[in-house]
Amino acid sequence: MNNYSMKPLLLAAGLFFSVGTSFAQDNLVNSLKDNQSADSKNKFVFTPVINTEATSVKNQKSSGTCWSYSTNSFLESEMIRMGKKPVDLADLYSARNVYVEKGINYVRMHGALTLGDGGACHDVINMFAKYGAMPQEVYTGNDYGTPANSSDKMNAMTKKILEKAVSGTNGKTDPNWKTKYISTIDSCMGAVPASFTWEGKSYTPQTFAKEVVGINPADYVELSSFTTSPYYQQAVLMVPDNWSFDKVYNVQMDDITKIIDNALKGGFTVAWATDVSEKGFSWKNGVAYVPAKDPKDMTGEERSSLFNGPKPEKEITVEMRQAAFDDYETTDDHGMQITGVAKDQNGKEYYIVKNSWGASNDYKGYLYVTKNFVKYKTTAFLLHKKGIPSDIRKKLAI
Repeated sequence: MNNYSMKPLLLAAGLFFSVGTSFAQDNLVNSLKDNQSADSKNKFVFTPVINTEATSVKNQKSSGTCWSYSTNSFLESEMIRMGKKPVDLADLYSARNVYVEKGINYVRMHGALTLGDGGACHDVINMFAKYGAMPQEVYTGNDYGTPANSSDKMNAMTKKILEKAVSGTNGKTDPNWKTKYISTIDSCMGAVPASFTWEGKSYTPQTFAKEVVGINPADYVELSSFTTSPYYQQAVLMVPDNWSFDKVYNVQMDDITKIIDNALKGGFTVAWATDVSEKGFSWKNGVAYVPAKDPKDMTGEERSSLFNGPKPEKEITVEMRQAAFDDYETTDDHGMQITGVAKDQNGKEYYIVKNSWGASNDYKGYLYVTKNFVKYKTTAFLLHKKGIPSDIRKKLAI
């Protein structure tokens, strides 16, 4: 996910917004009805069925690190679930550590690795385990030194360092490349302090992760569903932004929603990686579904009325899901957080999804996404293993 590898359609539409990212305890979301705009009320009527708590909506602006924003938001909800006071975690601290590790892998792989901002849900957990965590107020990542929170300038500089390391003379890399690489990242994002004071106590990133956040990284698992690997076993997630070659548990397509439903009922939220380049996805309207009719076969009037109220959906098959992935129709575009379930005026269930593009859409930063869309377009999802139904956990041996 490099916001993830965003398709031109979405870039042209303008994805990023300029709402502040400050955290406040009183911004915890308790009722999505309060977030509904007058405009959307004329089209959809959503009633929350399950609504877990989440922290305030953030805005990643022009950064391509949605995977970090969404999974850190997920960790903040985990703190709430565990009875802790949630902390606004430093999204760009996780990202900064991924840049470091990705650069190391790039050189090890002789340059045969995707660079840029891309990442996955598991990256936040992996970086948490290795580097710890920090509060946003201590490490902002300096917005990469740009008002738009854009990494373009930094990535251009670091790419030159990495390419030079890979193409070293006599088959040897510059022994100082890593120092140059990390110092360039820190010149843009800010150096990480060895220790810091938060609420009157001194911490390192590692002690902050252990004592304040308090999660056990080993408790979190990532899953997906593909026909190309055996079910209920682990397989490498075959997307370009899986730079660490992490494995996911491969489950059957219907298990995706079974697991998410079970998690939400148990008070767990879900970090979700998906494709948002579909005609049935509207950020402005805050709704995503799979139209029964292929948009290319629609009339202009049908296309213009896609989001003027609930519509019939296409039924998703395992073959359809796999074909969309294999044909690049489903790509690893974006990461968000699933926080609940709601019903529309016809009784149909949707997942309540928290985004990181600011609070400027019809639901102030949230969306309502059908279960068919989630079955069709999920590339991976991550959650606490106890959120998985016991029968599926047994099959996975976790």
